[in-house]
Parts: sequence; structure tokens; C-alpha cells
Amino acid sequence: MSLTLTQFNELSKADAVAKLLTCCTSTVWAQKLAGARPFTDIDTLLTSSDAAWQQAQTNEANLLEAFEGHPQIGNVATLKEKYRNTQGSAAHEQSGVNDAEDEVLVALAQGNQDYLDKFGFIFIVFASGKSAQQMLDLLLARLPNDRATELANAASEQNEITRLRLNKLFDNA
Repeated sequence: MSLTLTQFNELSKADAVAKLLTCCTSTVWAQKLAGARPFTDIDTLLTSSDAAWQQAQTNEANLLEAFEGHPQIGNVATLKEKYRNTQGSAAHEQSGVNDAEDEVLVALAQGNQDYLDKFGFIFIVFASGKSAQQMLDLLLARLPNDRATELANAASEQNEITRLRLNKLFDNA
């Protein structure tokens, strides 16, 4: 259910934090943003969100708390459900290409597990509009990184995800 900024500004701090936690599960970020109210427009809210996230991400525990709010892509069945809407557009291709899609999904599931095993948190990426192959390519490109680099990458991706969710919360997407 979307809110207007006026409705959001009028919420108690606890209720505002609860709404914000649906966009990002970092308690520090949500409390900072709720405390920055009132907002006059969505751009001001997004700028304030960016600033709150910059402050929150200085502590690894805050990052990990935010990352835990995402489901792990752990099996092929979950991935098939996520990408099933692309099957129709690929129906005209040869069956070998369709089989390759299953191979991509298997590789993506394995890559996600490898990422979790290496870094201790799930692969975070702004996935909106990306195909399974694009996701796999991004994952494989980031997998060789060190943990500090991946914490920074994931934090940046988390901020993009949060901005999208805030826009949806306020029906601005």
C-alpha cells in the first residue's frame, strides 16, 4: 500500500521506521531517515535516504543487517520462477538455447552459493530488468573480489534497491 509524503510525515517515528524497514532492513538507516522528516518531496526524501545510508554503511553490522533482508537465490526452482516471464520471448529459439537457460540458472544458483561461502553474505545486485545471464555475468565478475570490495559493491547496490523500493512505497515508480 502506497503512502503520500504527508501521511508518512504524520506517522509516529515507530510507524515510520516500520514502513521504511519494508524498503531496507537496516534499523540504523530507517531510524535516521524517519528522524529526518518532514519531507517536502520525493527527491528530498531520496537525498536524505542516500545520506542516511552513507552513515549507516560505515558499520559492517548495519550492512549485513540490510543484506539479510534479501532472500537468497539458492535453487534452480526459485530461479526458474523468477525468470519464467522470459520463457515466452525465447520460445521461438531452438531447444538447445532453452536448455542453455537451465544451465544459466544452475550456474547462477551455484555462483550465489559460492559467493555466500566466500564473503559470508548473499550476492546483492540491483536486479530490476536484468536477465538470468546478465545476473550470472555480474556475479562471476564480482566473485574474484576481496571482501572489502564486495561489501562496498553490495552497499552501493543496496542503495539502488532501496531507492526503487522507496519510490514504490510512495507510488513514484
